[in-house]
Amino acid sequence: MLLRTLTCFATALLVGGCATVEADTVPLYGTENQDFSPGGAVSAADPRAEAAGYEILRKGGNATDAAIAVMLALTVVEPQSSGIGGGGFMVYGGPGGAVTTFDGRETAPAGATPEWFLDADGTVPPFGESVRSGLSVGVPGNVALAAKAHAEHGKLAWAELFGPAIALARDGFRINPRLNSSLADNKDRGARSASAMALYYDAAGEPLPVGTTVTNPALAAVLESIAQEGPQAFYRGELASEIARTVAEDTPRQTPMNLRDIEGYQAKERAALCAPYRAYRICAMGPPTSGGIAVLQILGQLERFDLAALGPRNPVTWHLFLESQRLAYADRELYAADSDFVPVPVEGLLAPDYLAKRSALISADRTLAEVEAGTPMGATTALADGDEPEERGTSHIAVVDGSGAMISYTSTIEGAFGSGLMVEGFYLNNELTDFSRSPMIDGKPVANRVEPGKRPRSSMSPVIVYDPQGRPFMAVGAAGGSTIPVQTARSIIGVIDFGLAPQEALGLPFVMAFGDSVLLEEGTWLADSQAAFRALGHDMLTVRAAPVKAGIVARRDGQWISARDPRLIGQLELP
Repeated sequence: MLLRTLTCFATALLVGGCATVEADTVPLYGTENQDFSPGGAVSAADPRAEAAGYEILRKGGNATDAAIAVMLALTVVEPQSSGIGGGGFMVYGGPGGAVTTFDGRETAPAGATPEWFLDADGTVPPFGESVRSGLSVGVPGNVALAAKAHAEHGKLAWAELFGPAIALARDGFRINPRLNSSLADNKDRGARSASAMALYYDAAGEPLPVGTTVTNPALAAVLESIAQEGPQAFYRGELASEIARTVAEDTPRQTPMNLRDIEGYQAKERAALCAPYRAYRICAMGPPTSGGIAVLQILGQLERFDLAALGPRNPVTWHLFLESQRLAYADRELYAADSDFVPVPVEGLLAPDYLAKRSALISADRTLAEVEAGTPMGATTALADGDEPEERGTSHIAVVDGSGAMISYTSTIEGAFGSGLMVEGFYLNNELTDFSRSPMIDGKPVANRVEPGKRPRSSMSPVIVYDPQGRPFMAVGAAGGSTIPVQTARSIIGVIDFGLAPQEALGLPFVMAFGDSVLLEEGTWLADSQAAFRALGHDMLTVRAAPVKAGIVARRDGQWISARDPRLIGQLELP
């Protein structure tokens, strides 16, 4: 079967035709948790946060309003993943095609240096030590991002957006299996602060059982103050002082985060990155995240291949996908960083002629023996290392409103429960560990090194899509650290190339290249196809669970469909 597939594909490339590849029905995780609506849709990783978005839409709010309400509600019901103690990236797509992006990425304090994470002897300590320290906390950006996006595109009054989250915090929410499991598996951070221990754990130090109702009056009060006073209630005054003091007391440096760092934080509106893919217009977030560039490169390098003819249950399809990933990630490691500090050759990395040259390196019947970064127009010699942890502290929000305005918003505190430091009922991020902790490699400065006021590189990949007629079509994104661009590109391919419904696209088996090693998702047909992947040259195969969590809203047959990653089924249900 493998040889027939390879021969068929080679023939298709040469003469443009081939018999249909044999395939079974695409195995999916399920089709639950879809919402069909002609007038808009909301996707979030927790149904209670999703409900907050719908509540705002019913009140006459738009996509921007609803997305902010979802982020605030996630602060309450998904404290391990995102919220006001972290940051994020938002892509806004207007119904007429105007696109912009908002950068709420956390920043390093003014006293941070490239040696920020090094021990006294100049060595890099164990990763966990860096995380469980004030060294890992960046100035939170989500509140500033929300305020800037609302000022530009919001419709309802600012205070109205906080109502659902305040009610959840004040009146209580029930612990679902996912939060209970995260509290158990990440107790070193979940219970690191005494206030967090008192909130989520019992007297014996065990996580509160599934179904337990938790109220968070401290967080309710914070949300009420931000609702009434605006973002200055977060970045000025008592709360800002408490954040600075909490971080400073846990930072083993003479120049820790201080009140001025928090007061000086600014979210930024940045130009979107847009490129065509099979006549669709794909728009993504640019630096300081590497995710948008990676998604557009993966798709651009694959466009010359007829993935639809190959089909979703064909090892060759995913071999091509792996090869494109490897090329995109090689560029990412070398060039991606905060473009306010490092010249990132974005235009060169996305230039059609450059992508064509990179795509020409991909073969349907063998792997690249060695993958190196290319030399795009505008490239420099700065380095960026591949030191990026697998994280569990991110969530994606996708919203479309009745006008067709789309929001794709990825919010994060980085790892599960961030740094473990809690202030007034919410966790502070550990986002600074997304910097390269080693400032030099082979005597050369690393592009993603720590610097004062700098934003760490990210993999977050919020994306919006317009159809070939220029109409709003899809908002998509994911959580999962370095897997995020791969998840996002896979979902786009599933919808556009394979014609799958959003839930089916999210349920496609996950496959990713980590250097020369390949992860095949356990429990899927991919895991049973190792011989085929080895025949194509992928020798280092690992079969395990996939660290993925994606979300989509998309237009299909005249209706907007909302879907969250089906791998969450069973983790969100309550007794």
